[in-house]
Amino acid sequence: MKKKVGVMGDSPDRLNVIVEGSKIVGDFIAESNVRIDGEIQGNVSSSAKIVIGRTGIINGNLICSDSDVEGRIEGILKVENLLTLRSTAKVTGEITTAKIQIEEGAEFSGNCKMSNFSPSTTTSAAKENTLQEDVVY
Repeated sequence: MKKKVGVMGDSPDRLNVIVEGSKIVGDFIAESNVRIDGEIQGNVSSSAKIVIGRTGIINGNLICSDSDVEGRIEGILKVENLLTLRSTAKVTGEITTAKIQIEEGAEFSGNCKMSNFSPSTTTSAAKENTLQEDVVY
């Protein structure tokens, strides 16, 4: 048996699949690519790419490096690089991404902000804003 050396998070050898008919209630965290064809009732986070297939549903927030959406998402999306909304996508919520590609037929209801961010700087900025709001002059 060969030992795998240095397998990266975006390697096809490291793919998490939530198949159609499966349902997860709670947060889902992965370090590698994820394909969702089932349903997740909770937040989804990965340092790699997340693909939501036509039958995939996320009711919660999504944080990832890249995302390709064919299914439905209701929540806050924070995509570090490229977010692709395919023609069958239905997104309700707020999007923050560096780049977005929207195919004809995709549905989106909410706000979209184009920004270069990383999850760690977003968390730090949120803490700073909270601290600043608490200070009374």
